[in-house]
Amino acid sequence: MSQQQPHARSTDRNPSCTHRLRAAALAGALAVLPLVAACGGGDDAKPAGSGRTATPGTSAAPAAGVVAPAKVEVIAGLAGCKVKIRTEADELREGVCHTEKGDFLITTFPEEKLKETWLESASVYGGKYLVGMRWVVSAKPEMLEPLRAKLGGIVRQLQGIGPTANAS
Repeated sequence: MSQQQPHARSTDRNPSCTHRLRAAALAGALAVLPLVAACGGGDDAKPAGSGRTATPGTSAAPAAGVVAPAKVEVIAGLAGCKVKIRTEADELREGVCHTEKGDFLITTFPEEKLKETWLESASVYGGKYLVGMRWVVSAKPEMLEPLRAKLGGIVRQLQGIGPTANAS
């Protein structure tokens, strides 16, 4: 029986060269990760029984190429108004903006699931809302597209309930 010798380490590569290649590959992967995540799935598909749809002809990408973060003051600044905070709670923050074109309400949430719960509750009333990651803007329907161009997000039509909710 022959005795096996342990495999010798390959000397074709310099260990520091291998380390540098791995570090470069890792750095490249980390640089690409945010881009891939930004293009990942989201609210493109309508979940069964959700009662919400994107308005035809709109996309989730704003003209400006950014999506507002979930902070009332930042969203107000991007929209070009000074906000007056009217609700400060653990579940949400809400502020009112007054502009020449009309007033609108900005609601932000500390978690995405709280936003979805809020939208489910609002679906009783129906209507259109501008919706982003952890934020919702309530405004007259004609204001939503101009705001979407500044803030990003998508315009959602909530179904509503009652005799007039399904009337065309």
